[in-house]
This record gives sequence, structure tokens and C-alpha cells, in this order.
Amino acid sequence: MITGIDHVQLAAPPGSEDRLRAFYAGVLGMTEILKPPVLAARGGCWFQAGTGCLHLGIEADFRPARKAHPGLRVAGIDTCAARLAAHGAPVDWDPGLPGHRRFHSADPVGNRLEFVEPG
Repeated sequence: MITGIDHVQLAAPPGSEDRLRAFYAGVLGMTEILKPPVLAARGGCWFQAGTGCLHLGIEADFRPARKAHPGLRVAGIDTCAARLAAHGAPVDWDPGLPGHRRFHSADPVGNRLEFVEPG
């Protein structure tokens, strides 16, 4: 029945779209996807990397996701970690996934993100 995951959605506070664009497109290099007009009126922004999409929706009583998170597969995890650190994002390495290198970080509104590279 299920053939894949279309997108993952995280919440964000009202008025945070510029910070989210600077981070997800500027720092991480994801491509922003234009939202359909009826959905764009709600605020937020959508990004894509490869076949995966990340939607950031506006939530009036926003609380960042501190445990739940998207796992973002990367190539060149050390370069990715250095880039995030250079932009002031936390980089917390976690050796607990056999056969992978990974670390956790946070977006500008505090949502937890996992970056993982096999090998």
C-alpha cells in the first residue's frame, strides 16, 4: 500500500519564515518549493532535497520538537557538521547507530534534526 514518504512536517512560530529559509535553503542547501496559493496563505515554507520534502507549518502556540525529528541523510557529514557549527547551530555527535555516523542539531526555532551518513 505505502510506496514511500511524501514529506515530513515540523511546526514553526508565526513570522519565522525568513529564518527558516536562511537555514534550510541557505545553510543546508535545500531547495524551497512554492506552496499552492491556498496553503501559502497559512504561512510556513516547504523544502526539498532529493526525493524528500520537509514542510514547516506555522503554529500559533508553537513548541519545538525536542525528541521527534526528521533524519536527514547527508554525504560528507564532517563538512555538514562544520557548516552548521560555523552558523551557530549545535552539533552533538551520537555514536549509537551501528554502521553510521550521525549527529543531532536544531533549526533556528529549536526543532531537533538528525544528520546521518552510512559507513
